[in-house]
Amino acid sequence: MSSVAVKEGKKPHAVCIPYPAQGHINPMLKLAKLLHHRGFYITFVNTEFNHKRLLKSRGSDSLKGLPDFQFQTIPDGLPPSDIDATQDIPALCQSTSTTCLVPFRNLLSKLNTTPHIPPVTCVVSDGAMSFTLQAAEEIGVPEVLFWMTSACGFLACMHYPHLVERGLAPLKDASYLLNGYLDTPLDWIPGMNGIRLKDIPTFVRTTNPDDVMLNFVKGEVGRAYKASAIILNTFEILEKDVVDALSTMLPRVYTIGPLPLMLDQIKDDRLSSIGSNLWKEESECLEWLDSKEPSSVVYVNFGSITVMTPQQLVEFAWGLSNSNHTFLWIIRPDLVEGDSAVLPSEFVSQTKERGMLSSWCPQEKVLNHPAIGGFLTHSGWNSTLESICGGVPMVCWPFFAEQQTNCRYSCTHWGIGTEMDNNVKRDEVEKLVRELMEGDKGKEMKTKAMVWKKKAEEATSPDGSSLLNFDNLVDEILLSNRLLP
Repeated sequence: MSSVAVKEGKKPHAVCIPYPAQGHINPMLKLAKLLHHRGFYITFVNTEFNHKRLLKSRGSDSLKGLPDFQFQTIPDGLPPSDIDATQDIPALCQSTSTTCLVPFRNLLSKLNTTPHIPPVTCVVSDGAMSFTLQAAEEIGVPEVLFWMTSACGFLACMHYPHLVERGLAPLKDASYLLNGYLDTPLDWIPGMNGIRLKDIPTFVRTTNPDDVMLNFVKGEVGRAYKASAIILNTFEILEKDVVDALSTMLPRVYTIGPLPLMLDQIKDDRLSSIGSNLWKEESECLEWLDSKEPSSVVYVNFGSITVMTPQQLVEFAWGLSNSNHTFLWIIRPDLVEGDSAVLPSEFVSQTKERGMLSSWCPQEKVLNHPAIGGFLTHSGWNSTLESICGGVPMVCWPFFAEQQTNCRYSCTHWGIGTEMDNNVKRDEVEKLVRELMEGDKGKEMKTKAMVWKKKAEEATSPDGSSLLNFDNLVDEILLSNRLLP
């Protein structure tokens, strides 16, 4: 990837603003680093709440940036809090969409009047922060929306208004969650063969027409048409039918992933020191993995937002114990809803020789470690892509949002996953882990995961589709409105 970014003239300046949650900050920071490598001055905008968490987890050095890569903050509009956990998502969505425009507008004004900083030439915003479109329009620069979901998850969200128009959402009453209604096929959504209502991002599973998340998603996808372009962290061949369908609906769609592999194409130690983890990483698990046989360890991580009941935690624990497989299990401090994550003492003593527990880890490095043989996951999109990049098959336990959509595609379209019932039982955990690690289906999934890994590497190679799309995004959109002196 060339680091010669621009024609003669002033340095272009991209303002990158993610939705304030871990799974959104990570890919946006990767994209910001790629743009910096192409010669852009970067202003990366976190909320004040998450900036404090980053300082706590990584230290001030990781946020000092570089002379042409700076961090700025805006308030999220929520009451002050010192909790070291993901904020309430509905409250955060409501707050960002109603209170953040003015502080973001003020930040752009400040950037444009600060000496020694080039004027803002483009805005790269999270798709769930579309209030930024108005601010970009006001200063006359292009804005691209980066949707952090899979393409299939995004396409499903794009059909929220149609689901409401057809009377499929909201649900008539709570019985519709259990009476088979969610099995309703949606054969009218182009590019999503075999999709059912249960595979649509979960915010449609409400009986309230005024539901915050249902209406938030409807509003955000409704504004996607106003962006100069849409960016997706996927690669063409993985989701071709879906991307083709999206391309008929939206002006420009650029698939530029997987971003971890895109970032691997550039070697810049200055950029690698800039981190984004809101929890402190415990890298000791990598040394522990070094002592394990190839493909012998089950990696268990349910991401940054999933919460479970104390009983579900116990069922997962005994299922892992009874599988007799070695495991690395990431248990966030806020994993158990309204409680601390307390594991049975018998489980801890029985598995201490073959299990490692950690509160957070460098996941990309873990999934690329040769000792990892399978991944028990919530099917978040970052985790799914990172699993593909590592060639690791999955047991999928989706929690919310488009994780259900990702699970469906992993299991039925890509052949790299198997689904676990939401109602966790230790016998099923044991059975699926054994199948993943030693069964014929596990071997088939491993083979397919390695095929997709190779295709992902091809997409991000110098002549690959994702790298070409990234170049086109820069040339056609992000530099198109830049006034040369």
